Amino acid sequence: MTSHTPGSADELDPSFTFDFHVYDEGLADNQRWSTWLDVEPLMRGPEPRPDWVVTSQGAIDTELGILKTGKEADVFLVERADPLDPDGGVVMAAKRYRDTDHRTFHRAASYTEGRSMKRSRDERALKRKSTWGRLVAAGEWAVSEWGALKRFHELGLPVPYPVQIEGTEILMEWITHSVDGEVNTAPRLAQTRPARDLLEHYYEQLRDALATMVQAGIVHGDLSPYNTLAAGDRLVIIDLPQIVDLVGNVQGMDFLLRDCANMCTWFRARGLEVDEQELFGELMAHAF
Repeated sequence: MTSHTPGSADELDPSFTFDFHVYDEGLADNQRWSTWLDVEPLMRGPEPRPDWVVTSQGAIDTELGILKTGKEADVFLVERADPLDPDGGVVMAAKRYRDTDHRTFHRAASYTEGRSMKRSRDERALKRKSTWGRLVAAGEWAVSEWGALKRFHELGLPVPYPVQIEGTEILMEWITHSVDGEVNTAPRLAQTRPARDLLEHYYEQLRDALATMVQAGIVHGDLSPYNTLAAGDRLVIIDLPQIVDLVGNVQGMDFLLRDCANMCTWFRARGLEVDEQELFGELMAHAF
């Protein structure tokens, strides 16, 4: 006969027990602890979140290398994975805006017309193009793109899912394209030579996306085949810091017409008979 002492371990309620795992504190030079829990809830992507988003407190971010360099920002590949669940990791794109080397600072005024800033000191610094103004500009562009990504995603537009923002860094979905089982970064539309049926399919996607934007009173402002990705049979629009208010910005319609011209010129060069004025007129019918 075996006796049991009241309160012994074998009588503990399972709800009062938990598994404890120790993480290795050592990180390589290209690693950091996940910043997911360091940012405020509003700085995380919209819900419902994709299943691939890693939210574990024990996850590690590993920088894999640079993906793209630009005048305003550089994009890196970052893998976020929990060492105890390596198969659940994900590779994301990390867009990092430059601070004092923000080279296209002078372009900001025409795009941001119609927007308001909370701090008059920051607004004055932007206008003077001071060192602090450049710092503010980098942060403003990052916040602007973050807001645009969230808004576009919620509108159902084809953009990378925004994972989180911290300072001047935005983590977002890495848009890929698989060829013969090999996963690579999706090419820019400008780098592709699609067959006629795919070309027509791309144009229909473009027209639908632009119509959704103008119905929401938004213009991309810098749309071209160089900031549109061809992910297999779907287009994905990227680079959104300069989005323009169609009505609030006096140049809103000019920016929209330029977006139409940039895209239609590329499609015509590939043999598709499209006209930017016709597309612009069609979009205006959606807008008003």
